[in-house]
Amino acid sequence: MAPILSVRGLRKVYDNGFEALKGVDLDVQPGEILALLGPNGAGKTTLISCACGLSTPTAGTITVGGYDIRRDWRAARSLVGLVPQEITLESFEKVKNTVAFSRGLWGKPRDDAAVERVLRRLSLWDKAEGNAITLSGGMKRRVLIAKALAHEPRLLFLDEPTAGVDVELRRDMWRVVDELRRDGVTIILTTHYIEEAEAIADRVAVINKGRILLVEDKATLMRRMGRKVLRIDLQAPLATIPERLGRFGLALGQDGRQLSYEYDTKAERTGIATLLAALAEEGIAVADLDTEASSLEEIFVDLVARDGSGPAAEPGEAA
Repeated sequence: MAPILSVRGLRKVYDNGFEALKGVDLDVQPGEILALLGPNGAGKTTLISCACGLSTPTAGTITVGGYDIRRDWRAARSLVGLVPQEITLESFEKVKNTVAFSRGLWGKPRDDAAVERVLRRLSLWDKAEGNAITLSGGMKRRVLIAKALAHEPRLLFLDEPTAGVDVELRRDMWRVVDELRRDGVTIILTTHYIEEAEAIADRVAVINKGRILLVEDKATLMRRMGRKVLRIDLQAPLATIPERLGRFGLALGQDGRQLSYEYDTKAERTGIATLLAALAEEGIAVADLDTEASSLEEIFVDLVARDGSGPAAEPGEAA
């Protein structure tokens, strides 16, 4: 299946000489949710701006649905919706008119039924006659999504869509995103909430200093790069870890009743059986065992640290 978005050799150099993107290659498949993760200044917003036609690349190509974003710009951009970080709404315009206007900007004919469908999907229909100024921050974010969906795009960019939104509304937005994906909309999401990517993304792309570090299926990535921690609850507390157990790199809990053992899931042998045997030899009785896998956040932090953190902030990029 041909990718809905294809990026090849994308470079962006600003007038001051700052190179925000350094030969980015990326393919996004129809109907998937891709989480684009990276620290501040990594190039996320610049990449999105180029793909949406808001910023002109210095070099490289971008196609959307097979259309070149520069040569066939009208056809390419008609397939793209963007929900920006900033909340930019006409304060005293009715919600339904705001959405209908966005539809008209893309040359779509007036369709009150289509506007109603979008507003109902985002739980905004009861706010349709209200002005944007009367809405909460979370509702305003929903209106931004409605505006982006008004012209029925196939590719939706969500740039920090839940910034400043409370936990309940954030989870509600995850539900909406999942429904859009089921309807065939491809979604590229940037977020500072790593649990957001872990909850809803199919694949993860990590960008740092203008380069893509990896693009991988989320579950595969967590299996390949994740580590696990074995939590060992003890029947009796320990004051210190016996010297003969030092080779296992154990950590002792504050109350002395729990040992933690970190192991590599990719290793041929985890060492757990050897550890349990060594505990028995030391006369340490085990009450319970539990394992905890690395989170996507831990994997992300490790990847960026290996690449070298602290990229310079690029012009116009807040995240």
